[in-house]
Parts: sequence; C-alpha cells; structure tokens
Amino acid sequence: MKPSAHPVLRDLVLVGGGHSHVGVLRRFAMNPEPGLRITVICTDIETPYSGMLPGYISGHYSFEEVHIDLGRLCAFMGARLIHDAVIGLDRKNQKVICRDRQGVAYDLLSINIGSTPQVQQIEGAQALAIPVKPIAQFNQRWLALLDKARHWPSHRGRMTIAVVGGGAGGVELLLSMQYRLRNEFKALGRSREDLKFVLVTAGETILPTHNARVRARFSKVLEERNVDVHTHAEVVQVSPGCLHTRDGRTFDADETMWVTQAGGPAWLQSTGLALDPQGFILVNAQLQSVNDPLVFAAGDIASYLSRPLEKAGVFAVRMGKPLAANLRRSLRGQKLLTYRPQRQWLALISTGNRFAVGSRGPIGFAGEWVWRWKDHIDRRFMQRFNGLPDTALEPGLHQVLPALRQTARALGHSFNRLKAPGTAAASPMALTPDETLQALSALAMRCGGCGAKVGATVLSRALAQLKPLDKADVLIGLQSPDDAAVVRVPPGKALVQSVDFFRAFIDDPYLLGKIAAHHALGDIFAMGAEAQTAMAVTTVPPGLESKVEDELIQMMAGAIEVLNAAGCALVGGHSGEGQELALGFAINGLINEDMQGLMRKQGMKPGDVLVLTKAIGTGTLFAAHARFAAKGRWIDGALQSMLQSNQSGAHILRAHGVTACTDVTGFGLLGHLTEMTRPSGVDVELHMSALPLLEGTVECVRAGMVSSLQAANVRLRRALRNADEFINDARYPLLFDPQTSGGLLASVPAEQAANCLQALHAAGYLQACVIGRVTAQGESVEPVLLKT
Repeated sequence: MKPSAHPVLRDLVLVGGGHSHVGVLRRFAMNPEPGLRITVICTDIETPYSGMLPGYISGHYSFEEVHIDLGRLCAFMGARLIHDAVIGLDRKNQKVICRDRQGVAYDLLSINIGSTPQVQQIEGAQALAIPVKPIAQFNQRWLALLDKARHWPSHRGRMTIAVVGGGAGGVELLLSMQYRLRNEFKALGRSREDLKFVLVTAGETILPTHNARVRARFSKVLEERNVDVHTHAEVVQVSPGCLHTRDGRTFDADETMWVTQAGGPAWLQSTGLALDPQGFILVNAQLQSVNDPLVFAAGDIASYLSRPLEKAGVFAVRMGKPLAANLRRSLRGQKLLTYRPQRQWLALISTGNRFAVGSRGPIGFAGEWVWRWKDHIDRRFMQRFNGLPDTALEPGLHQVLPALRQTARALGHSFNRLKAPGTAAASPMALTPDETLQALSALAMRCGGCGAKVGATVLSRALAQLKPLDKADVLIGLQSPDDAAVVRVPPGKALVQSVDFFRAFIDDPYLLGKIAAHHALGDIFAMGAEAQTAMAVTTVPPGLESKVEDELIQMMAGAIEVLNAAGCALVGGHSGEGQELALGFAINGLINEDMQGLMRKQGMKPGDVLVLTKAIGTGTLFAAHARFAAKGRWIDGALQSMLQSNQSGAHILRAHGVTACTDVTGFGLLGHLTEMTRPSGVDVELHMSALPLLEGTVECVRAGMVSSLQAANVRLRRALRNADEFINDARYPLLFDPQTSGGLLASVPAEQAANCLQALHAAGYLQACVIGRVTAQGESVEPVLLKT
C-alpha cells in the first residue's frame, strides 16, 4: 500500500456503489482533494449497471461486461473499499454502523444504495417471489431460475413465468427473459410453446410514465410474443404456483419476478433521517438530507423534495456530477449548488432481441439502430470505470513533494487567516484552528526516538475503547498498565514464543489488524501450542489526532477480535509514528513441558502424504492489486482466506497423527517445504495439478505479476530435481509465492489422510487437499521432485 502524500484531514464515506457514487469516485480521482480520504462501504464487490442488465439476461453481454469492478475501481481511484453491510447510523458520533466490524467514522456521508422491494407487505411474496432489486442480489436467483427452466420436466406441462410490475423495468425484464429462455429451449430441442409469460400490473396501462405511442408499440410487441397482460390487477398474495389479486382473480405462476412496490431499506428507519412514506431519504435541491447537513443521498434512495423523480438509472447517473460538486463544496465550507433534474429524459428500452424503443417526452422511435445506439452509450459508460490501465508506477519524490507543498501552503494560509480575528479559514477544507495546527505539525519534520511515539492522550483514548481478553494468567496487563506485563506460566507448561511484523498491504486498518493477528498466531498453532498472550508493535502515520486515534482503534479492534477468539490476551505493546501503517505481534504460547503434542518441521516419514490446508497465491494477487490488475473478487477471496484461523486446522492435524507441520508464509510453499525435508532426512513428490490456488492467481502470473519477494524465493529452486520440466507451467512461479496468513503444510500418515481431509473440510478448510507424498531420501541432492 502506497503511503499518502497528505495527512488525512477529512473522511468522506460513500455508502453503496451505485451509479451516482462511481461518478463521484471518478470526479474526485480526476481532481483530488488534498487530505481527503474516501471510503466506500458496499455489500458487493462487483456492482451492476442497470442499463445493461436486460442485455445480460438476454445473453448479449457477459457478467463482467455489465458489472463495475468496485474493488479495482476503488484501488485505482485511491479510495478504501469496505465489503460489508450497513445496518445503521450513529449520527451523534458520526459513525456508520456495519454488520461485521467496528463503526466507520465520517465527516461527510453520502448514501447511494438503490431501493428495496417491499415484498414483506405481500403475503407469500418474500418466500416465493424473486425481487429484481437490489440488482446486485438478483443475479444468483436469475441463474437459479435459468437452471430450473433448462431442467423443467416435460410431464409438468408449460412453465409459466409471471412478472409483477408494468413499468419499463418490468416490461423490459419480461421480454429479455422470454428471448433468452426461448433460445435455451430451442438449443435443447424443446418447443418455445413450453414457456408462458404473464405480465401483471395494478395500473390501468403498462409503461404509465411514457407516451401513448411508446405504450402502443410495446403492447403490440407483447401481443405478438403471446404475453398475457393483466391490468388493474393488484397482487395481494403469492402462493405456490399462483398469484392472487385484490379483485379475486388468480393467475398461474411457477416463478414470479417482482418489479414493483420498492422502498428504502429497514435500517434507515432507525437513523432519525427524514424519510418519505416509502422510506426514501428526503433531500433538498442540493441532494442534502433535509434534517442533517452532513448526509447526502442520490439515486433511487433519494426522495427529491422539490418534485417527484422516477426511479430511473438516468437520474442516478446524472446526479453524480452535482453530488460530487456539493460534497467537495461542503468539505470546503462553501455554498452548495442547486441540482436541476431534467423535465424530460431519454429512455432506450430494449425488447430482448437487439431491438429497442426510444422514448423522450412525446417522442417515440424504434429499430435495431436504436439498440445499437443504446449498446454504444452503455459500453462507453462502462469503459469509464472498467477500462483502467493495468499498471501503475509508485509515486516518486518528484510527484510527492509538490503535493506536500500544496497542502502545506494551503494550511499555512489558513493559519495566517485564523490569526486575524473574524476571518474564515482559506484551507481547501474547512478546519478548526486546532486541526490546522495538528495538520501543519504532521507535515513538519518529525522527531525520532521516543519523540516518535504516539501521543499519550490519543493512545489512552484508543485503548479505553478496546476490550482484550481477561485471563487469570495475566497478573499485570492492560487492565492495570505498568512498564511491563507480568504473566504466570502454569505448572507443567513451557513457553513457545514467536514474533511477526509487516507493513500494511491493504488500506483497511480493521482487516489489517485481523490478518496481522492471524499471521502472528500461525507459528504458535503450527507448533501445536495454544496462544496465551500477545504484545503489539505498530506504526501509524502522523495526522489529526482524531484520525490517528480512529486508525488505532480500527486496527487494534480487528486484532483483538482474533486474539480473543484464540484465547490470547493482549497485554501491552508499543506504538510510534511512521510513514506507513504497520503492525506486528510477539506471541507467547504454551505447550506441555514434556513436549507431548508438540508439532515440529522435522519428523516426516516415507509413506506420509503432504496436506495443505489453504490455497496459495496471496503474494501474486496483491502484487497485481498494487498495479490495478487484479479483479475485486480475487482480492476479496484472498482476504477471506487470510482471515481464516489455523487454530482448528492444527487441532485436526494433531488428531490425525501429524508427523511434521509448519505454516506457509513469506518463504512460499517450496521454501517452507524444504525446511521440513532437510531435518527430516526425506524427499518429497509434489503434484503440481493438486496445488490449491486462489482464484485469479494463474491469470496474474501469466500477466507477469509476482511479488517483490519472488526473486529472493526463486533462489530456492535449487531444491527442485526437475525444475526445467515445469519452467513454462503457469503454476510453477506460485511455488515461490510468499503467503500472508497462509495455511498449514503437514505430513500425515497415508491411512489417516482421507479422514483428516474430511474433518478439515467440515471445519471450513474447503480447499484443503493432498498435494504430494513423502519418499525415502535418495542419492540426489535435490529433495523435491515435481510431478504433474
């Protein structure tokens, strides 16, 4: 992770990765605000573009073509991405409450999360209907429906699919599904008459917000395609295979798609923000909450107070520019601009078969050329966010110094203005006098030695919010801090000690804390010990006291969650200033004094099999991530692997007669394997095709993306007997790939292997597998023989 050229002065948090927010990200990337940190909180790493969703359903586009890779985009734009669900706001303390982590502090907040179907208001709909929104959650249910249709048994007769909602979204969805499923049936040699589509709407007509000419054209299309259209049909109940309307009518429906009655998510109700009757956030003409100037909203979730706006993607896209401008102005303490939505807008509505209808006010037109036009517009929009360069250069001194000077000049000017009574700050961002002094101090030459320690006030406030495990063995710890911790070693136990430390490779301090703790604990678990206590050492970049404090709280809260779960008490540590965020731990563990249950690197026996509990590839993935070449879902998968503890895995291996064990970390799989073979006096066969690999690793290797430690690790190829045979294998470089919080590598008696793997899989180590076998030491100097 690159160090920032500026101290963080303000936090802008964007909840949701909708069309407005990706526009905000792009505009702030094009014109950065010095000292501003942007954080995106989203439930999805890949956010869909609604304009291309019908084309995806029709089969014209791939999944990647219609989704913005939010992980890669945020990395490129210099924003933090937090993959989590928001469940509330603490507006008093200015924090976003998340489901699975500490609250995220904000100075300014924007919400762009779309709408949520209110299916809970209709009996049976929540269990039996498929809501189209949130769009990001729709894909899995659409794929399940597609699979169900392909395997629909002929003896059941026609499959009937109903769409509830007669707006443009419902009509376009129905026609796209029909086109796709008819093609699927044709490919299977089945008649398209085996499919029946029904459109049900409570209104008196379809497409009520469009002109009569457009409505007539779609009515004709629906009729030509044998779609039953039922108007004045308000659905009040969904039962298995049937829709029930308020006036007593019933319609067959083997599957029901719900494209109506959307509202805001339930968590907004407890925020105290002003909402409209449907639960959307009321905003003024500046896209600002009408009762909280620190909160903005855009897209479907915003209810524009001046006049009702249709929940259409065109408004969300066009709100991006004024939203970005007003967020910037609010941060600077400037007057906000008025957003003026267009009275008429262009809608291009597809009919599924590469044909589209255009609608704008009283005008309507149609043709294949309209679809091609729509395709061009949509692809151009997506290119702005997915067409990113694959590489990036680290900022050199010639880039960093001007940025630092810019910030220093602005802050110095602010300080001079503050000395004059009655004058306002001229800083790019509005700061208090105390914050201005702190920011100037962060940019000044910083002291070394004990002068580089984090201030006592900041440290004590941060520690006060942490809750480390309270253990009887800890006689003096953080509960009653002193110059050092005092810890009892229980009778019959011996101490196992290890230390690990690394600089941040992600910009989320909470996740960094969790991964650093898992990584440090790995050595203890690999030895068969149980963790007792931990001491932390960290460096934090200087900045505003509130920002340094929050960074410490986030990082240590994540770490303490992991340490507490492992039965390990944090008893002390040291914090200091540094250019980059970094964290490490010295861990004390306990083992029986007679060494019973101890697992070591030596002890492998011929006939044993090699078991690896986690997939490899974190080094190459994060090397690619630093160059904006890794897909967001690849990085998310790697992080999930790093967040898995080795504690249970060690217990399972020990229970199945493990003969030797180590954790796979910085020296890579081959480096740690040779550390086992040499003291054991054995050779091994390593099966390349059996190696569990994290998604995306092979693609990154083929693109030449490898870790900076790779070159040093490759020197270990001298341990390979037949390296030349595999030099062109894309998996070969991954033998040298350094792992962060990697899995356990162990030798297990062959007769125990099947049961051991079964237990590992049941415990959540889903990629655990046998990757080779131990053989007797031969005459060759090289201990490792590669096999396919």
